[in-house]
Amino acid sequence: MLTQAQKAIIQATVPLLESGGETLARHFYALMFETHPEVRALFNQTHQATGDQARALANSVLMYARHIDDLSPLTPLVSRIVNKHVALQILPEHYPIVGNCLLQSIREVLGADVATDEVLQAWGVAYQQLADLLIGKEEQLYEQNAAQPGGWRGSRRFRIDSIKQESQDVRSLTLVPADGGPILHYQAGQYIGVRLMIEGEEVRRNYSISNRANGRSLRITLKHVPNGRASGHLHERQIGDELDIFPPAGDFILGEDKVPVVLLTAGIGITPAIPLLEEALEQQRQVHFLHATHNSQTLTFGTFLAQQAGLQDRMTLKLCFSQPLAHDGPDAVGHIDSHCLRSWLPAGDTFHVYVLGPTGFMANMKALLLEHGVTDDRIHYECFGPHKTL
Repeated sequence: MLTQAQKAIIQATVPLLESGGETLARHFYALMFETHPEVRALFNQTHQATGDQARALANSVLMYARHIDDLSPLTPLVSRIVNKHVALQILPEHYPIVGNCLLQSIREVLGADVATDEVLQAWGVAYQQLADLLIGKEEQLYEQNAAQPGGWRGSRRFRIDSIKQESQDVRSLTLVPADGGPILHYQAGQYIGVRLMIEGEEVRRNYSISNRANGRSLRITLKHVPNGRASGHLHERQIGDELDIFPPAGDFILGEDKVPVVLLTAGIGITPAIPLLEEALEQQRQVHFLHATHNSQTLTFGTFLAQQAGLQDRMTLKLCFSQPLAHDGPDAVGHIDSHCLRSWLPAGDTFHVYVLGPTGFMANMKALLLEHGVTDDRIHYECFGPHKTL
């Protein structure tokens, strides 16, 4: 347990983390990958190259230091970290590697005069406290997944049963267990981890599940990102190919209060919104589906959305095209802006908004929603890469 003196030391490092946390995080990752190359597969190297992973880690460490006296405000952040760890199969043996490299990085970046033995000892205790918290919560999810009918722990072989081109650069892969057994019941909005072997190197990625649980199959829908190592590899797979899949995880799910739902999405962010839409309609909720994309060629699930909007009097569909084609007839041209939201959001203040898409889009939508009086507790979002605070 941290002593009060150690908590004071942690809190005293907050200004250093505010100014140099990202530098520390970059040093940490470089050190860890050099000394422990076996953990590289657990981290998206694209996010490493862009700096997103370092910024996310720096923010998480800073938030932890700020709230070291009371971690309860970090509950949503901890939940998302735990779910991402479970989807990628982070295990207890990985934590000492991270802890040792973090402490070494603190000493090397801040210097021995600042990162004294006393400071390192305090951070060592603080890190172990956080590690124990995460390990315990992750183990609970691992056990829950394994205990369910159709559940499993670790990887399970799935076979690609069908492939469908959804739009210009997006396709869906429907996966069934290679062992012929059932699949556990997962929640709409969750994702799975996929383990790939690409040119002899292990790569792990998380992908949203784009269909509701049916006990027989699950579907992932992915965009072919230019030079994207994992997405390119998966777009080359054929029916009958097999993949290693980790059990579903994620806490981006519908609340239980049965209030109206706004699904506000852009681009490939639409994928987890499809099962959320289906679940909300089944629960007899009013749904407002607002989606932004370039044009009809990049519109994923366009036919499905139009069919649902035509069949359901509880569903409103609005499309915004930034680069419409001659034959396109969107509800708005350009980007979803304040005027669109004023026209498209439901009346009242009981609805909840679920925002999915590129980080810039989500941050802009959150700002606009707040301007329109939607309170922060009614705005929910999911970051596809490292967790960020919008």
